[in-house]
Amino acid sequence: MGVPAFFRWLTRKYPSVIVNCIEQKSTDVNGEQIPMDTSLPNPNGVEFDNLYLDMNGIIHPCTHPENKPAPKDEDEMMIAIFECIDRLFRIVRPRKVLYMAIDGVAPRAKMNQQRSRRFRASKETTEKTEELSRVRKNLIEAGVILPPEKPKGEHFDSNCITPGTPFMDKLSACLHYYIHDRLNNDPGWKGIKVILSDANVPGEGEHKIMNFIRKQRAQPNHDPNTQHVLCGADADLIMLGLATHEPNFTIIREEFKPNQPKPCDMCGQMGHEMKDCQGLEKEAFSDGSTIAFATDVQFIFVRLNVLREYLERELEMPNLPFKYEFERALDDWVFMCFFVGNDFLPHLPSLEIRENAIDRLVSLYKKTVYKTGGFLTLNGDVNLDRVQLIMSDLGLAEDEIFKRRQQTEKMFADRNRLKKRREKREKLMRSKSAPNFVLGGQYAPSAPNVGFPVSNPRQTIDEMRRQSMDNENNQRQKRKRDDESSDDEQETPDEVRLWEDGFKERYYESKFDVDRTNSDFRHRVALEYVRGLCWVLQYYYQGCPSWKWYFPYHYAPFASDFLNISSLSTKFEKGTTPFRPLEQLMSVFPAASSKHVPQPWAVLMSDPESTIIDFYPVDFKIDLNGKKFAWQGVALLPFVDEIRLHKALEPYYDLLTPEERRRNVKGMDRLYIQEDNAKYGLLKELSLDKTNSQNLTSVLIDGMEGKVMLADDCVTIGGSLPSPVMGLNVIRSNQVICVKFEDPNYGDDYIFKANKLEGVVEPPRVLKPKHLEEEQSRSWRPMIGMTHSNQRGRLAISGHRALGHYTNRNTNNSNAVPPPHNYRNNSHQNGPRQQNNWHLNQGQQNQYFRNDHSSNGGYNSARYNRPQNSNSYRSDNNAYPNYGTRHTSGQQSNDRPGYFTDSYLANNSQPRPSFNRNNNSTNRGSQSSRYQPYNPATQRGGPRPHGYNQHRNY
Repeated sequence: MGVPAFFRWLTRKYPSVIVNCIEQKSTDVNGEQIPMDTSLPNPNGVEFDNLYLDMNGIIHPCTHPENKPAPKDEDEMMIAIFECIDRLFRIVRPRKVLYMAIDGVAPRAKMNQQRSRRFRASKETTEKTEELSRVRKNLIEAGVILPPEKPKGEHFDSNCITPGTPFMDKLSACLHYYIHDRLNNDPGWKGIKVILSDANVPGEGEHKIMNFIRKQRAQPNHDPNTQHVLCGADADLIMLGLATHEPNFTIIREEFKPNQPKPCDMCGQMGHEMKDCQGLEKEAFSDGSTIAFATDVQFIFVRLNVLREYLERELEMPNLPFKYEFERALDDWVFMCFFVGNDFLPHLPSLEIRENAIDRLVSLYKKTVYKTGGFLTLNGDVNLDRVQLIMSDLGLAEDEIFKRRQQTEKMFADRNRLKKRREKREKLMRSKSAPNFVLGGQYAPSAPNVGFPVSNPRQTIDEMRRQSMDNENNQRQKRKRDDESSDDEQETPDEVRLWEDGFKERYYESKFDVDRTNSDFRHRVALEYVRGLCWVLQYYYQGCPSWKWYFPYHYAPFASDFLNISSLSTKFEKGTTPFRPLEQLMSVFPAASSKHVPQPWAVLMSDPESTIIDFYPVDFKIDLNGKKFAWQGVALLPFVDEIRLHKALEPYYDLLTPEERRRNVKGMDRLYIQEDNAKYGLLKELSLDKTNSQNLTSVLIDGMEGKVMLADDCVTIGGSLPSPVMGLNVIRSNQVICVKFEDPNYGDDYIFKANKLEGVVEPPRVLKPKHLEEEQSRSWRPMIGMTHSNQRGRLAISGHRALGHYTNRNTNNSNAVPPPHNYRNNSHQNGPRQQNNWHLNQGQQNQYFRNDHSSNGGYNSARYNRPQNSNSYRSDNNAYPNYGTRHTSGQQSNDRPGYFTDSYLANNSQPRPSFNRNNNSTNRGSQSSRYQPYNPATQRGGPRPHGYNQHRNY
């Protein structure tokens, strides 16, 4: 989704949606890795049914990682992809379906964004290569040690991750092998159904997954309580998950960590950028083998059921003039998020996610919904009359939004400017190792005991002083020039100036190159944008409404331009078809990536006489459009004319090789099952019936409905499958069946309902309910993980002892956790705690601390005094009174409680024994001169108990 800051905003506002994944990893036994048995219960506490992988979110970081060394070749890339899928499978452990979807040919509306990304990537790679050569040359001339330069031709072009390329064809074959290997050998994969939708199947990966879910939940056999997990890092997955209205929908993705360090492109070390590179310290490190990279990323769960709870509270609207339905309000929230940005439309100029644009839209929505007479959307269709009211209110606030934005940006710019000036001055002051007034000439330092004549000393000193002043003035002027040049570099010229009157006229003249007074053009742009919003919503809720439609402008209109939009048709041309894979390559690739397209077609991308040479500019302008970084700007590329493209390619179709023709056809999903599946016998018969290989057969497998057909690459039962990856074993005695799979078919007029299904069991609530009574609020416990935990934390005696140390003993800490009534540790037992002071009544045996099979007495839970080791200590049937109890003969001692009170008798049987360091005498009742009673007033006296603190309030 085209909202880079959306996920950051979402998790900050709704923090409880995030849960860390509990991951069990393989163990090392005598140097051998023992894999984790994924057939065991899920450690996260939830047994998930279906796992969907948006594979492009896995392919990109595995093939060209940013924080670790890149794979050496394509084989290493494939192994990295296998390992990533294994890791995700180990965390989620799906029990029914694993769906792997690779991006196929996208609709035209998305192809324009793909074209912009690939042209940018090519341009940035060229500029980076030139910068690397320049910096390397300068460092080598300065004598800096650098790693050996990579041989030419080893650079991995990430643009090859596009449908139709040889790389994507190899990836499909490798995943075909991988699925066979895991289904044949991994016990955690037994019984599940695996679907592979590779790059030859049209559609974006996440939308192919949504089509599958949408069509399966429309079947009467669908389980409404299916646990779905979708893997992907795009923000639009959150919108898509909410749009399903499935109650148990979770997203798994990498933990977001901003500003992660990256290795230097020159030396490969961490801690600096290429422009600050100083090379390697030693020759031995020139191979980069000792470079420490960042640790593996961690995965998190995004719980959409918790997000639904948050939104249910936020979208609460009492006293509506119509019936309130949260599911309808939720769809309206998804629709409003499209205004902030998406993959198909530029965001409105007045809406920025970092300025809380979504909160502003929700506020406008809740104010205007009382007069709209109903909700904005229904099953993916938009009521434009009601949208008009919200856009009109937003248009009235645009002028204020732009002025406030300018003030904020100016404040930050001034702050950064002052900060940089201060840092420069501090750096300059630190660099001054000597004063400007330096003795020279006849006053220069000389060897000791060497005489020298002095001539005209006053004139010499005056000349040195003038020279010092000139040097200081020059340095001051140089600092001023540096500061001014730095300020000039930071300021980006903005000819539109949205914060000044007349911004709308300047905007259309600058961005669209039209006359300022051309109001009809503004209206056309606004209507096309509204049409785009309707297209996006239908795409999310019903599937692609048109493969041909796209927004034909680089910039969005203003909200105040949305006038009279209710008459606009929200219907799109039916029966459109997507591009074929190789045709799409010609639409999104720059000339620098022509090696991935058929050679006869590659000529058309660079030949000056080509009729479509204008589609492939070598250089193009990137309009920052008020942003700071180039990647945030708008790439001003010409839009591809579909008719001209097909006309230019038509004469060259006959020159395609058989392999290229095979990659240029529309494919089908493939379904894999093994012998533990209940429908294995049915599909086995189908695979043996070669006469029916071209016919589709309807099947129902564990609640999943569809049509199957024999696949060309199905491996014979008991046969072998060689590995397409060097070093991996051949699969022998295969027991996996592969068939082509097609989702259930629905007519063009069929409407998928955007609501919850009957029979849904709502997941347990996670957020604390509002308006709880005091007793209910006290007993409420948050759900930290994916499920409520039955474990309860308890304090042992040592924990209560520590609690007493840091607790004010003169107050009643009613919120503190009381000690357990019965605490057992090995053979020691703590008796019942006393509610008041430390009393030991006659005959009580529960306040003795025994070394063997004994009980430890209680303490004052109201005051939380330091728990004492009770009234006596027994070892081998010898009683030793403990420090820490008052006498129990009815008298109160004025001395420190528990210290040698005369009236104390342990068990009413023996006098207090004396304390003697040198022997084991038990006579402690007679206080010797050496061990006097402790007096807290004078802080003098006998020995203090172990751990005693004189500042405690006993």
